[in-house]
Amino acid sequence: MTKGQNARLERKKFFSDPILVSMIIVLLVFLLLFILYPLLMLLVDSFYEEGRITLSVFQRVLSLERFRKAFGNTVALGLITGFASTLIGLLFAYVEVYVKVRTKILEKLFAVVSMLPVVSPPFVLSLSMIMLFGRSGLITRKLLGIYDANVYGLKGIAIVQTLTFFPVCYLMLKGLLKNIDPSLEEATRDMGASRWKVFTSVTLPLLLPGLGNAFLVTFIESVADFANPMLIGGSFDTLATTIYLQVTGAYDSTGAAAMSVVLLSLTLLLFLIQKYYLEKKTAATLTGKASRARMPITDKSVTVPLTIFCGLAAAFVVLMYIMVPFGALFKLWGRDYSLSLKWFQYMFKTSGLKAFKDSILLSLIAAPLTALLSMIISYLVVKKKFRSKGFIEFVSMLAMAVPGTVLGIGYIRGFANGMFRTGFLSNLYGTGLILIIVFIVRSLPTGTRSGISALRQIDPSIEESAYDMGANSAKVFFTVTLPLIKDSFFSGLVTAFVRSITAISAIILLVTPQYLLITCQINEQAEKGNYGVACAYATVLIMITYGIVLIMNALIRVFGTSRKIKDTAEQDS
Repeated sequence: MTKGQNARLERKKFFSDPILVSMIIVLLVFLLLFILYPLLMLLVDSFYEEGRITLSVFQRVLSLERFRKAFGNTVALGLITGFASTLIGLLFAYVEVYVKVRTKILEKLFAVVSMLPVVSPPFVLSLSMIMLFGRSGLITRKLLGIYDANVYGLKGIAIVQTLTFFPVCYLMLKGLLKNIDPSLEEATRDMGASRWKVFTSVTLPLLLPGLGNAFLVTFIESVADFANPMLIGGSFDTLATTIYLQVTGAYDSTGAAAMSVVLLSLTLLLFLIQKYYLEKKTAATLTGKASRARMPITDKSVTVPLTIFCGLAAAFVVLMYIMVPFGALFKLWGRDYSLSLKWFQYMFKTSGLKAFKDSILLSLIAAPLTALLSMIISYLVVKKKFRSKGFIEFVSMLAMAVPGTVLGIGYIRGFANGMFRTGFLSNLYGTGLILIIVFIVRSLPTGTRSGISALRQIDPSIEESAYDMGANSAKVFFTVTLPLIKDSFFSGLVTAFVRSITAISAIILLVTPQYLLITCQINEQAEKGNYGVACAYATVLIMITYGIVLIMNALIRVFGTSRKIKDTAEQDS
């Protein structure tokens, strides 16, 4: 059979499965409408004016001193956060994989630190930083007697972002360190090299692509972050906050669109380097598992300083999170530290019940849809061959590179006054559905990566036998494939719920008075200086998200899947 005949046979087989074709068409429409179309409208606003292509909007924006300063601030913040997070994450990973830890407490601290940023709102640490080290801070004023402490600006944001993002680097680098074959390092040791020489000449070169990958992921997260700079930035503007203020303060939507394109170009370039160069280089450098178990380092000159540093850092992070419920229980932070439930009572008497109800309901709707959609995309990418496969994979991952503020402005431009003047899409802005769609889009990359990793481990012959028995694609997916990757599905389900209920940057511009969301309430109360109420919201939110994770881990153990959610999240990272 010739190559052309093979191709025609493949096409005929492909189009003979209408469910598969319909699934691909629906996916393409969804990705085009809710990821590419909003970004395209931003480009139109930036380059197209009065019926002609022009650079006048960019020229106007680039002439603004505030924008140029914000761009410089954003890059500086990303570099500081990226380097600091990668370094601390590497130290934590090295201690866990290489060093013999003599206390179980440190292991538990590591587990808590790696989980807390996942289940908490993005600006909880900013709240804690203000309450501990601000002008009325518990440590600065109460313990040290400093009355003019200033935690706002670059140093405050950099510390908070580093504490928020280094657990991500820790999880990424821990997996890479485990895959380094110990025999390579032990051979160097046998030749008389010191531990430092082994690390710099063997371990570090093998780890460099992974370090670059971790740095770029953290850099992207840092420059795209909106909540922390908004809360603790003070006069230190970043691109994300400047774009937000350009819409809400200056009412300049076209200027905000041009700024969004600049920020998107920066994050997209870094995403492409990270995704298509560093990830492949890391996989090529470190393949498979280590051939045997590693002998842990017991030398006290190594173990003691590293254990002390990581222990103190982990304890400090836990302390920062512990301050949140105390902030909700103290009568008046900085003045009266007697315990009271008045902030919880105030929260539920005002808009708390509606905020929790709306947030939980919208997140519960978005989570299963996200998990199912990400598994379908993973299935099509790994198991099927068709022309638009690469396009679906790229666009579904693209949301990872789009800052939340940029996506929010794209949705305003696309669905409030975009191309659709009549019909369903013209009425989408201001509804709960647009919030659900944003939640899905933002969580889709994480679930898709998890699904792709799981599906690549499944022998194709298992599904081929089902096809040979006459089952169509939908039947095979739901009865064979999905049960085999149910741990990834449940992981994606919980991750989507947690990311949805703790999201702010993408939805703060899309929320209307019809829907109250917890994160927006926390941001509003913190901006007003009502830290007790903000902490009350954050405390209940952390309890909800952490409770959901614990419940799902328990269910996974009952169903007998192969690993917990935390392990899957670690693999995804």
